[in-house]
Amino acid sequence: VQLQASGGGLVQVGGSLRLSCAASGRTFSSLRMVRVGWFRQAPGKEREFLAHIWWTGGSTLYGDSVKGRFTISKDNAKNTVYLQMNSLKPEDTAVYSCAADQHGTSAWDYWGQGTQVTVSS
Repeated sequence: VQLQASGGGLVQVGGSLRLSCAASGRTFSSLRMVRVGWFRQAPGKEREFLAHIWWTGGSTLYGDSVKGRFTISKDNAKNTVYLQMNSLKPEDTAVYSCAADQHGTSAWDYWGQGTQVTVSS
């Protein structure tokens, strides 16, 4: 299973970006993914959980650092999970990755390649 994250780029402080995550060649449902999440990792820092969304029902959970600024959503028809990022700050600069979970546990089964987000001041 390959997850593809896209939508990163260079943005100024206060700007917005929308990241997308899709499973190549298959749907999240057919892969029996129960949850899709977004993470980021900045140079020299540990990977940080940002948000996840349950494929059935759409319940969401956010990390404290992004609550109120980032929104995770999904489009079943497009088989895509989005991360809308608003009010971006320089400290949001990182490589952003998506992950998918088949079992509903704390572990993540599949990871996508990252997409770079750079916030300039």
